[in-house]
Amino acid sequence: MNYETIAESNESTVVAQFHSDNERKSAYESEAELERAFIALLEKQGYEFKKIHKEEELKDNLKEQLEKLNDHSFTPKEWDTLYSQFIANKNEDYKAKTKKIQEDPIFNLTLENGKTKNIKIIDKKNIHRNALQVIHQYSAKGKYQNRYDVSILVNGLPLVHVELKKRGVAIREAFNQIKRYKRDSFSAEDGLFEFVQIFVISNGTSSKYYSNTTRIAQIEKNHKADTFEFTNYWADSKNHNIEDLMDFAKSFFAKRSLLNVLTRYCVFTSEEVLLVMRPYQIVAAERILEKIKAAQNSKTYGKNQSGGYIWHTTGSGKTLTSFKSATLAKELESVSKVLFVVDRKDLDYQTMKEYDKFQKDCANSNTSTKILKEQLEKPNAKIIITTIQKLDKFVKAHLKGHAIFNEEVVMIFDECHRSQLGSMHQTITKAFKKYHLFGFTGTPIFAQNCDKNNPLGTTEQKFGKCLHQYTIIDAIRDKNVLPFRVEYHNTIKAKEGIIDNKVRAVDEKSALLDN
Repeated sequence: MNYETIAESNESTVVAQFHSDNERKSAYESEAELERAFIALLEKQGYEFKKIHKEEELKDNLKEQLEKLNDHSFTPKEWDTLYSQFIANKNEDYKAKTKKIQEDPIFNLTLENGKTKNIKIIDKKNIHRNALQVIHQYSAKGKYQNRYDVSILVNGLPLVHVELKKRGVAIREAFNQIKRYKRDSFSAEDGLFEFVQIFVISNGTSSKYYSNTTRIAQIEKNHKADTFEFTNYWADSKNHNIEDLMDFAKSFFAKRSLLNVLTRYCVFTSEEVLLVMRPYQIVAAERILEKIKAAQNSKTYGKNQSGGYIWHTTGSGKTLTSFKSATLAKELESVSKVLFVVDRKDLDYQTMKEYDKFQKDCANSNTSTKILKEQLEKPNAKIIITTIQKLDKFVKAHLKGHAIFNEEVVMIFDECHRSQLGSMHQTITKAFKKYHLFGFTGTPIFAQNCDKNNPLGTTEQKFGKCLHQYTIIDAIRDKNVLPFRVEYHNTIKAKEGIIDNKVRAVDEKSALLDN
């Protein structure tokens, strides 16, 4: 099939700037028409359309796709073992299936010839080896018979589900429809739809996405929780929301983008909550990685132009963004350590707790400079959380040199508008020879509000240019933070009986003060 790639770059998951070429639909468009147009666009982008409406058809296709992915034809016995023990294990729920996709997608299968073979259900390293298919009107027999709108199969497994409503119907109706599916049929039959990681809801005009645990929160934890508020908009890198379904399909459902979101930009926490990153978080993480790779290629370590800072407003999820940036950076070739630097002891502990929620024991914290030194010398301690005070003390204790100073180190400073104004910043950056320097802040320091006598006064002077910004205005618009509530109180008691006349000047003493 010939297809065209739409709105996709070679490197970025989120398109730089999206320009819609769609004519906005104002006339009536039925749900069926919307569905047909959506599927046709996915086919243009390289998705294979499959007529699959029943579980047996879904299972047959799953076997075929996994055979292609793993370059192995299963015998009936091998397939039964893989399917019953790993894919459709009756003792596992949606959380176990989510963990398989996010953390452990490989099953060690004993073949009939006695050998063993690692069978993967998704390829996270070579994402374009994963086959993308689209199906619609799948019929599930649960408590009630349900017919699903559109589902995206990745190697035969339904990992993304799309629920559509006709234009003019509130998007919340699609959200509520998925909630009913969970209650009535997602776990029915062999429970293959419990593999769904991401849900997309749209009425054609507005489109949003959310993780499989967003809907679960409402069902299992708090029936009163309005979890619809935790659905997300997709956007371009300039934070322009992409809401029309056809535009959403061109960007979010671009093959590289969708596969990257599924394999790189989801975090299954230690509390078994699936976090799907927002577009501005993905952009920030990718721009940090791009800077590191560019510096590696040009050998321009420790230069201002090789780093940068992320300006994301307070409450927008900077800790998750920094965590993902750190975990991806540590996988890069030649990177020895990733140091996440905070400016207070309580933040050191707080960040460690947050990182532990994202991934247990992924990072190393320290209570003393001695422990920091041991971690810097330990090869398998890849991510280290420390305070700027401890790092400064370590550097000053090794002015004659230390091996870590010559290794490639990524340094990420939290709240980078604060303590780095002092001499500690210069002490640290002077000692390390092959560093990549990045900062996160919700309130960057600009020329007009910095100490004019400090040569490293502004955030840009210390870290380099702003790599991405997501301001309080963006966050309030997207409802990712609460808006300000402003109240006005009159603090001046005016005289009674004053007549409002136009005057050339005001005698303030006479007008405002009581006798």
